[in-house]
Amino acid sequence: MTDAIPSQEFMLLDWMRRLGGKRIPAALLSRLRDEAGGMPLLVGLSTEETDRLVRLAGELLLAKTITGLEDMEVDDAMRCRLALQLALPGMNLGMRAYENWREAILYPAPFVARNRWQDGIGLTHEGEQVLIGQAHYQGPLVFSWPDVNESPLLDGWNVVIHETAHQFDMLDGPANGAPPLHKGMDRAAWSRAWNQAYRQFCREVDHGVEGWLDPYASENPAEFFAVLSEAFFEIPHLARRDYPELYRLLSQFYRQDPAARLPPVDETSVMPVQPS
Repeated sequence: MTDAIPSQEFMLLDWMRRLGGKRIPAALLSRLRDEAGGMPLLVGLSTEETDRLVRLAGELLLAKTITGLEDMEVDDAMRCRLALQLALPGMNLGMRAYENWREAILYPAPFVARNRWQDGIGLTHEGEQVLIGQAHYQGPLVFSWPDVNESPLLDGWNVVIHETAHQFDMLDGPANGAPPLHKGMDRAAWSRAWNQAYRQFCREVDHGVEGWLDPYASENPAEFFAVLSEAFFEIPHLARRDYPELYRLLSQFYRQDPAARLPPVDETSVMPVQPS
């Protein structure tokens, strides 16, 4: 871990936000680059890709507010670690992909939220849930900091990527597993492939078939898209093996091919632990 950026550096960021400044301080870019070098999630990025990722993370820190709740201090390392993970899915999409929100909120532990949600068969429920992350339509991203901190470990699970995928999904309305696609992508082909895979996965979960993909993906199509996005960036070789068409579509959507840069992960290391 490198030394923290002097407090005046983030005071400078606040001043630049107020004036609409666009220049990212060199010290911040250096700190982001140092932090990126220690994250397994970012292994294999080329120098040019790392530079693009670091610059986008710096732009996010300049444009967005990161707030700690329950008296938790958010230090420079925390800001950088969060920003790099936020930036990875949009590394080749740019800041327009992040225009739907302005603030990220960090809790010191999983938090309780009262929500309405739909289950896999379309029934609506309302109640309190203990969460580690939450994305609001045209609102903030909310995270448990310990889970953010542990997310870049290539274990198939990343709360920051999950909630960022939801925000991308919500760029054209409430999350439904069908984000706005780029020019040249076929909406009908996307819907057909994702709906077929989602229905098949729900059948497997209903019949107790256990694999490496989190059963939470069966909650609804929006969660299926977000959980597959986690797998795409964390365990891409498994995602490509078992969901080749979805992997191809995700590669088109995110404009990335993580399987080309990350090492394969042992499937047993991401499977749920079975009781003895």
